[in-house]
Amino acid sequence: MPRQITEMEIESAKMELPDVKTVRLKWPEGFDPDFKTGQFITVFWPDTPNYKRAYSLSSCALDRGFFEITIKRDGKMGTRMVDWAKAGDRLGVIPPVGKFLPVLEPDAHLLCIAGGSGVTPFRGFVREATRRKLSTRITILYSVRTTNDIIFNDEFRELAQQNPNFSFQVTCTRLSEQDPWTGRRGRIDAAWVKENIVDLPKTTFYACGPNALVDGTEHLVVSEMGLPKAQMKTEKWG
Repeated sequence: MPRQITEMEIESAKMELPDVKTVRLKWPEGFDPDFKTGQFITVFWPDTPNYKRAYSLSSCALDRGFFEITIKRDGKMGTRMVDWAKAGDRLGVIPPVGKFLPVLEPDAHLLCIAGGSGVTPFRGFVREATRRKLSTRITILYSVRTTNDIIFNDEFRELAQQNPNFSFQVTCTRLSEQDPWTGRRGRIDAAWVKENIVDLPKTTFYACGPNALVDGTEHLVVSEMGLPKAQMKTEKWG
């Protein structure tokens, strides 16, 4: 049975970075879907209905009245969305589906590993946990090229101030030696992941972003550390 398609108006379009935009899609009257944080929607422009693209929600299930997706300028859809999408435009939307869901249990630890725009669904994870004042521990290990590529930097820092169980850590891979950044440099590696593990049996690993990062994380968790696949959730973005 085909999923219902709903046309939605873009309520706002905010540039997060020069090549990243957050689009807020306003729910039409009477639209009140049941969905979960971490799922994705599929969107298309009405003039090209056969060209669809799935995007993880960067909002959470507690955000009612709208969906937010955060898009990097990449490919036909990403380029058009970042360069041209504006308030008042309309998109076709297939409602949320997906299994990349946060385990928001009291004694759980979500160790979230992201590269580039792969950090966007984790914004929803942290938003929900913070608003619900949950004791769930969430750690984001985020790899970017330079400090100019950190998506939601200010918001994640603010959430870390509000939520003592949330930690946002960034590593930069392409900074010059002269750059004043005092944080971590280099790719996400096994040592960095392992030093952030508090209680291994209660840790669920999430990896989202480029295929190489996701595959490398899965190899570390399942093959090297010998953990069951049930403790690993992945979302590949090509």
